[in-house]
Amino acid sequence: MFDRNVLELDLEREADEIAVALRNVVRTRLRCRGLVVGISGGIDSSVTTALAVRAVGREHVFGLLMPEYHSSPDSTKRGLMVAEDLGIDHVIEEIGPALEAIGCYRRYETAVRRAVPDYGPGWKSKVVLPDDLLNSDRMNVTRLVVRSPEGELSTVRLPGDVYLELVAANNFKQRIRKNLEYHHAERLRYAVAGTPNRLEYDQGFFVKNGDGAADVKPIAHLYKTQVYAMARHLGLRDELCNAEPTTDTYSLPQTQTEFYFVLPYHQMDLLLWARNHGVPAAEAAPVLELTAEQVERVYHDIERKRTATAGLHLPPQLLRPVDEISH
Repeated sequence: MFDRNVLELDLEREADEIAVALRNVVRTRLRCRGLVVGISGGIDSSVTTALAVRAVGREHVFGLLMPEYHSSPDSTKRGLMVAEDLGIDHVIEEIGPALEAIGCYRRYETAVRRAVPDYGPGWKSKVVLPDDLLNSDRMNVTRLVVRSPEGELSTVRLPGDVYLELVAANNFKQRIRKNLEYHHAERLRYAVAGTPNRLEYDQGFFVKNGDGAADVKPIAHLYKTQVYAMARHLGLRDELCNAEPTTDTYSLPQTQTEFYFVLPYHQMDLLLWARNHGVPAAEAAPVLELTAEQVERVYHDIERKRTATAGLHLPPQLLRPVDEISH
C-alpha cells in the first residue's frame, strides 16, 4: 500500500548501520584515517558530517567551507554552525579569487549577454524551469531571470547553446571545491565524503568531477525526506532542519525546484519511491492530491532525467579490459 509514510525509517538503526559501513569503507577498503566533507550549510552536507563523526570520531573529520562571490552569507553561517556544534576541525577557503582567475564569472556574464545584451555590473541572474510543468507536456526549455541594478526583473527564454555555456561556466564552482577537498584529503590521508541524497543521485543533480566526485557517498541511498528526518534525529539545529534546499550557485536566490525538479523534494521523493516500486499513477495520485495525468508527467520526467544524465554516473570507459586491475 502506497501512502505518505513509506519513507519512514528506524532512524537510530539507520544511523548506526551507516556509521558501521562508513567506518569499514574508510579504514578497510580505502585505507584512510578519516573523512573530508565539503560543508555547504545545506541539509545533506550537514547530515553527512554528523554521520562521519559517528563513524570515525570528530578528531578524524575535517570540514571545508568554500564560499564564492555569489554564495549566500546564510550558507556560511549554517556551515560554521555545523562544524562548531560537532566539534570538528574546519577551515574557510574563499574560492572567489580562484574562480575569477579561471574565468568563471567572465564566461558566465559573456554568455548571459548573448541573451540579455544590457547585462553588466550590478545585475544579478538565475536559471529556472518554465512555470507549471506539472500541467503541461511542453519541453523543459530553460529560462533566464535577470534583475537590473534598479531592481527590475525580466525573464527570457534561453537558446540551448547559451544554456549549456552558462551551466558549463557555473560548474567551475563545484570542480574548484572538489579540488580543495582532495587537496586536504591527500595531506591528511583522509577520504572525501560526497553528499548527494537519493533524489539528487538518481536524477543526476550533480556536476561530474565536481560534487559528483567522492571516495564514498554515505547518504546516496536516503531520500531527501529521510535526510531531513535524520538531521532532526541527530540533533542538528532547527535553523538547518527548516532551511529550504537551494543551489546557492547563482547571484539571485534559487531553489532546487526552480532549477531542476518538477515538484518540491517531499513530493518528488514520494513519486520517485512510487516509480521505483511500480506504483501505478492512478494509485499514487490521490496520496499526493494530484491527478493521474500529473503523476504520469512526473514519472516521464524521472525517466527522462535518468536517460539524459546516465553518463554522469559512468566511470572512465576503457576500450579494452585491463584484466590485472579489478574494480
